[in-house]
This record gives sequence, structure tokens and C-alpha cells, in this order.
Amino acid sequence: MNSFERIKNELGEKARSWDEKNPRNLFVDVAAGDIPSACERLFNAVRLRFIIVSGTDTPRGFELLYHFSDDGHGTVITLRTLLSDRQNPQIASITPIITGASWIEREIHELLGVKFTGHPSLKHLLLAEDWPEGKYPLRNDHEK
Repeated sequence: MNSFERIKNELGEKARSWDEKNPRNLFVDVAAGDIPSACERLFNAVRLRFIIVSGTDTPRGFELLYHFSDDGHGTVITLRTLLSDRQNPQIASITPIITGASWIEREIHELLGVKFTGHPSLKHLLLAEDWPEGKYPLRNDHEK
């Protein structure tokens, strides 16, 4: 069984769709509510290395990409989810599962306004303490 097949078996029904971009990159669409358990499976059961989370403001909502590396096979697996509520984008924090996700969740919260519920401290990381509340510099509707 190759690396991607093992991951597909592990995620099961949590995976809505699969997109194998090339032999080294697999994108898996996952419902926002399933992100913590899917990350837990990849990190603890499959033993993948957490790389980072990236966030983008798209016309459909906020897309979050959770990147993991299978160093033994030289592959990257990305869990992709969409937060369509532009007024109150939120998703459960994976920091209780992967401590190293704390800073990137803070960064995404600060720059895009995504609330990571269950995060231990979403305090300022990059912007000045007096940055205006409700202003997110990486949102497409932010006044430059």
C-alpha cells in the first residue's frame, strides 16, 4: 500500500474528495467540523509531520489548508476546508492536538479574522496592540 492509499484508508469518510496533483502532493477536502479529528489521525496514527496551516480569502469564503509531510515517502498531504461564513469564520483549534499549530493559528486569526475555538490564547502576534478591532489586513475587503 502506498502512502496516499494508507492516508485514504485512515481518513475514511472524513474525506469528501481527493485531488492527487502529482505523485508527491495530495489534497483532501474535509468538512470544517472534521478537521481536528482528521489532523489527529494524520499526526498521531499515520505519524505525519505537521508543516503549517495556510489561509486564503476567496470569493467563496476562507480556505484553510493544513499541510502535513510524509518524510519517509517525500510526499505532502494537504487537508483543505472552506469556512463560508464571512461574518463569523470559525473552526476548532488543532493546538490541543498539535502544540506547534499555536502560532500559525494566532497569525491567521489576526490577519484573516478566523476564530480558532478552543485555542489557549489568541492574543496579538504580529500586529500592533492598538491595531483596530475587526480590521484584518489579508481580507480582500480590507482597505489598504
